[in-house]
Amino acid sequence: MSEKLDGIRAYWDGKRLVSREGKSIYAPAWFTKGYPAFALDGELWTKRGDFENISSIVRDKVPSKAWETVKYYIFEVPHAEGRLQTRLEKVKPFLTNTLELLKQIPVKNKRYLDEYLKEIEKKNGEGVVVRDPKAHYINKRTSKALKVKTFHDAECKVLGYTKGKGKYKDAIGAIKCQLPSGIEFKIGTGLSHKERHTPPNIGETVTFSYHTFTKYGKPRFPVFLRVWSNIK
Repeated sequence: MSEKLDGIRAYWDGKRLVSREGKSIYAPAWFTKGYPAFALDGELWTKRGDFENISSIVRDKVPSKAWETVKYYIFEVPHAEGRLQTRLEKVKPFLTNTLELLKQIPVKNKRYLDEYLKEIEKKNGEGVVVRDPKAHYINKRTSKALKVKTFHDAECKVLGYTKGKGKYKDAIGAIKCQLPSGIEFKIGTGLSHKERHTPPNIGETVTFSYHTFTKYGKPRFPVFLRVWSNIK
């Protein structure tokens, strides 16, 4: 297991850093100096609870001095052979001030995992990733690598909807909501096919789950659960 860093996922293709979608990340030349000629998979990160700042730094096409606060934490070597730890060993000769290995901790049992998760969340961390150390590298969602987080739930009032895309072009894409504090946000996950075509009415109260709040007071990873008025 390892901490789930709330940074920006990045791939090193042997020559440059790119995003999950394959778009260039304009890191300064000094930042990637000494990186290996083989592929790496990891997270660009500064500190816990700093996602908005990291995103701003990394998405800037003209790299700023703020890159000095960023490090690239490696959790995979895509084309290497062997177990996870064997693959990660390949990176050790290339570690620099900006390139580090993300600490991997053997899971003794579920209680050990739960205690580690609580420790991370007390420090304002996002959660934990549990991986099968024998599995090969897989660049997609897989049961061999699972995210573990503690979620909370809350209520909000429905203000409206956004239009759906693709298979939901004739339905809604997300629910526009407002918290009792007045903060507005959108919920686009957790809605069933039926709920996208017949969503909660404007003005109704709905219950959603979330992980934490951003510094702007918006829920992180909101997921629709149910219409609150249906609960007896």
